[in-house]
Amino acid sequence: MEKAEHPASNKTLVIGFGNPDRQDDGVAWHILERLAEQLGRTVSESLDDDLCRMEPSPVLVRMPQLIPEIAEPISCFGRVCFVDAHTGSYAEEIHFVPLQPEPQISPFTHHLTPQSCLQLTLSLYGRTPQAVLCSVRGYEFGFGRSLSEKTAALAEQALRRIRAWLEEDAQ
Repeated sequence: MEKAEHPASNKTLVIGFGNPDRQDDGVAWHILERLAEQLGRTVSESLDDDLCRMEPSPVLVRMPQLIPEIAEPISCFGRVCFVDAHTGSYAEEIHFVPLQPEPQISPFTHHLTPQSCLQLTLSLYGRTPQAVLCSVRGYEFGFGRSLSEKTAALAEQALRRIRAWLEEDAQ
């Protein structure tokens, strides 16, 4: 695989991932939709879009799961925010933390963590952006596209936290 040359930029990427058909697992999709409305942007759902060239910042993309192909777009951003749902694996209902590249082994071959994405980006492109994770507690994971009442309220709080993080970039 040939390395693509992308200059590191001061742009920000927000990646939301999860299954929008499994209630609260789709919280990131809901958050990105609301963020797009507030910022007057669109949300990309395809890596066929050249995310590195999209303007203005922040660039918003959502996907069912993280895949290795996201490493290239990640490499051309100065900051990235990963947004997903969790089932109580974190003590906080909204887990917002900085991330570092780290290889992580998952029992599921289809599961790639944000830290592993950053490690892949570093290995392939020699750099990683500043990164954070915003993981929102989900309570209901049945079939459906609506969020539970609890997670919908948390999504609004997470959106405000992400907006504050984005504003740090502007200063």
